[in-house]
Amino acid sequence: MDIAALITWVITALGGFYMLGTWIQRDGIRQQQSGTSRLPAPVLFGHFALAAIGLVVWIIYVVADKSALAWTSFGLLLPVALLGFVMLARWISVHRDRAAAGAPTSAAAPGTDAAVPAERHFPLSVVLAHGLFAVVTLVLVLLTALGVGGS
Repeated sequence: MDIAALITWVITALGGFYMLGTWIQRDGIRQQQSGTSRLPAPVLFGHFALAAIGLVVWIIYVVADKSALAWTSFGLLLPVALLGFVMLARWISVHRDRAAAGAPTSAAAPGTDAAVPAERHFPLSVVLAHGLFAVVTLVLVLLTALGVGGS
């Protein structure tokens, strides 16, 4: 189960990297400072940093098989999930605005419309997959820490 959690965590991270890269490429940092982006940079980068640290701890756990490391990873995932839900709640209104506008914005060149939040360019499929794999990862890490299914 620990390897399954590692695989789902890596898949989750790939989706997160894609969204972070899109946000940065679309001037999310500058937009956040000007109030256009609805994703606060400290929340976004905190989510990323804690998830990355947790993944490193999980990899060490997979190698060392020390239960304290599994619980540490799980403990790191809790604020990661909380920050993820905060960003999801803020992103939903941006997604609704995009759907109401009815115009796809993903084909626009970066920086062509400063009024469009950078996170509007996140594909719905990537957001949903990231969230789904994150929930599965959290459950697998918890079950592994509890000793369910062996390690």
